[in-house]
Amino acid sequence: MRHKRKSMKKIKPGLFAALLLSLTANAKTENAATFDWFEYRGEDAVFDQPIEKDEYRNPILAGYYPDPSIVQVGGDYYLVNSSFAHFPGIPVFHSRDLVSWTQLGHVIDRPGQLDFSDLGISRGIFAPAISYHEGTFYLVTTCVDCGGNFVVTARNPAGPWSDPVWLPEVGGIDPSLFFDDDGKAYILNNDAPIGEPLYDGHRAIWVQEFDAKNLKTTGPRKLIVNGGVDLAAKPVWIEGPHLQRRNGQLYLTAAEGGTSVNHSQVVFKGESPFGPFTPWDKNPILTQRHLDPARPDPVTSVGHADFVQDAEDNWWAVFLGTRPYEGDFYNTGRETFLMPVTWEDGWPVITRGEQRIPFVAKRPALPVQAAAAIPTTGNFTLRDEFDSPQLPLHWLQLRNPSPQPWYSLEHTPGSLQLTPTATALGDKGNPAFVARRQQHLQAVATTQMHYRPRQESDRAGMAVFQNSEHFYFFGITGNAEGGTEVIVSRRDGGTSPQGETIARRPLATATDKPVDIQLRLTTRGPEYDFHYSLDSGKHWQPLLLAADGRVVSTRNAGGFVGAVIGLHAFRGME
Repeated sequence: MRHKRKSMKKIKPGLFAALLLSLTANAKTENAATFDWFEYRGEDAVFDQPIEKDEYRNPILAGYYPDPSIVQVGGDYYLVNSSFAHFPGIPVFHSRDLVSWTQLGHVIDRPGQLDFSDLGISRGIFAPAISYHEGTFYLVTTCVDCGGNFVVTARNPAGPWSDPVWLPEVGGIDPSLFFDDDGKAYILNNDAPIGEPLYDGHRAIWVQEFDAKNLKTTGPRKLIVNGGVDLAAKPVWIEGPHLQRRNGQLYLTAAEGGTSVNHSQVVFKGESPFGPFTPWDKNPILTQRHLDPARPDPVTSVGHADFVQDAEDNWWAVFLGTRPYEGDFYNTGRETFLMPVTWEDGWPVITRGEQRIPFVAKRPALPVQAAAAIPTTGNFTLRDEFDSPQLPLHWLQLRNPSPQPWYSLEHTPGSLQLTPTATALGDKGNPAFVARRQQHLQAVATTQMHYRPRQESDRAGMAVFQNSEHFYFFGITGNAEGGTEVIVSRRDGGTSPQGETIARRPLATATDKPVDIQLRLTTRGPEYDFHYSLDSGKHWQPLLLAADGRVVSTRNAGGFVGAVIGLHAFRGME
C-alpha cells in the first residue's frame, strides 16, 4: 500500500523549462522508479537565533548561489547567479525589500540556447551580470568551454530571454555592462594583460564601448587595471568588474585574490569609463582573509560584490561567501550575502578591521514584503509533493536535457517517475537525475520510492552530488542472486562511473514486485548518515553512519559549485 503524507508547506509550481515539460508527457515507464515526495529540512544552529522585525538573515540565498549580480528597476530588485553546467541555467530572483527573494525563472531554459554537453560541472556559465536600460534587461556572461562571452536580452526578467549573441572580440571571463548617465554603454571584462603575464594569476580589466541597440562592441578596447590594486605586490585574479556612479563620481569595483580564502573586493575611482583609475589606499573594502580561521561559525572567501541602493539612497552590496564546517571544507557551495555599504572619505566600505560578516543585521529601508513561498534562507522544511505538471524552479539537471525523455510528473499523478537510463552519475552526459541544492550544513532529505531492478547493475534512489567524480548514491539495486539490496556507493575519484559500493544489505522482499522504501539522508557538517525504512517511516534502519562528507566538499572535489541532493535512476547494460 502506498502512503503519501501531506505537506507541511505546499510548494506553488513554477515554470521549469518549455522543452522539459514536453519531455515529461511522453516519458517511458519501463523499469521506472516512482517517488511519491521529497522532503528537505534544514537545521543549522546559526539560523536558530530569533530575529526582530527590523532584521534579516544572512546568507540571503543559502546554498550554491555564487557570483551574485543585482539590478534595481524602480521599486523592484532582480538578482542572478552563476549556474555552471547545471540546467536550467542562471536563476533569476526578484525582491522588493532585498531580503525576501522569489525565483522568477531561468535565463537559460531552452537546450538550444547553449550546449553544456560533455562539460565538467564547474564549466559552463561563469558570473552573469544583469543590467537594465530603457525597458530592456541585458545579461552578459561567459559560457566557459562552450562559446565564450555573450549577451542576451529580455523585456521581462522572468523570460523568455533571447538566444545568445556572441561577443568573440570580448575575451576572458566576467563581462558586465555599464550604462552611463549620457546613455552610452560600456562592456568590462577580465582578460589577459598586454604581453606575457608577469606571474601566475596576473590578469587585467578591459573596457570597450558597447552598442546596446545592435548588441555589439564598438571602438577600441582599453586596459584600465593591470594586475590589481598594486602590480608590484603581484595581485592575482582581478575579476568580476562593475562600474557605478555616485554623485557624479565613477567607481570601479572588482574581486581580487582568487575565489578561495584570500578572496576580497577592491575599489578604484575613475575619470571616465576608459580611466585612468586610481585605487584606494585603504583597499580591500571587503575581505575576511585576515581573521582567525578558528573563529566560531566563520564566513570565508567573501568577494565578487555588486552594489545597489534602497529607498533612502543607502547603498547595499550583494556578494558571495562560504560557511565551512571545518578549515576550508564546505559542501553548501558559495552563497549570496547582503551587507550595507558605508562611505568613508568618498569611498565605499563593506567591512573594516576585525568586522565579521553578520548572520543577522538591520534590514534595508524598504517596506517588508511577505516571505517567499520557497524559503531561501534560515531553517525550514520544504516538501515537494510532485502534484503539478512541472518541477519547481529550484530543481536542476546535469547539463542539457537528453532528447530521450526520462522523467514524468504526469504518468502517475502526484509522483515523480524516473525511467532509468544507461548514463551514470559519473558519466559526462545527462543522467536520469534531478536535484536541489544542499542549503544547510545540518540537513535531512527524505523520499518515498517504489522500484524493482531488473538486473544486478540497475539502481534507483537518492544521491548527494558535487561533480561527476565526487558523489554518494543511496538506494536499491539488484544482486547476483536475482534479489534486491539497499546500498551506499561512493565515488571519490576512481574509475567506476557508478562509484564503489561501501555498504549493502539484502532485502527480504518479493523479487517480482517493486520495493516500497523510504530513504533518509542526513548531513551533519563533515558526515553523512544513511537510513532506510520499509514501513513508511515507522522504523528506521541505519545502513551507513558517519560517512565522510568531505568527499563532496568543494575543497576535495575542486571546482566552483556546491553539493546538490536529489533522485536518480540507472539502467545497466544487459
